Amino acid sequence: MNKYKIIRISAEIADKAAEWFHEKWGVPLEAYKESISESLVEKTVVPRWYVVLNEDKIIAGLGVIENDFHDRKDLTPNVCGVYVEEEFRCRGIAGEMLNFVCEDMKKSGIDTLYLVTDHTSFYERYGWEFLCMVQGDGEPDMTRMYIHQ
Repeated sequence: MNKYKIIRISAEIADKAAEWFHEKWGVPLEAYKESISESLVEKTVVPRWYVVLNEDKIIAGLGVIENDFHDRKDLTPNVCGVYVEEEFRCRGIAGEMLNFVCEDMKKSGIDTLYLVTDHTSFYERYGWEFLCMVQGDGEPDMTRMYIHQ
């Protein structure tokens, strides 16, 4: 990860980051702008947003939000929007990013994080454990919930 830099999103790149996440996930741009703006308030722990930069280009990112659109409101906060640009995959960036976020949240007093995904075995590589199945908002099928402590 020498040439890549993981950062918490700052006001200087907030709009660029919101557009990047919107392009990747199709969630309305205003939802990302609102959540990222909320994360910029000094003492806010959740939400919190991160990106990985290659020079000044965003190549990966993720967020930490209260609930990632599922029925288990008690399992909070949730890592969401994990994405690495295809050309940068298989270089350990996702793992570095996940570890960075877990450590950053721990420094803020949050040592347990949750994550919903359809992936199997990917997150286990980085210390996440399968917890249970959850019902996604408006989804017919159950989704896997992971925990990191």
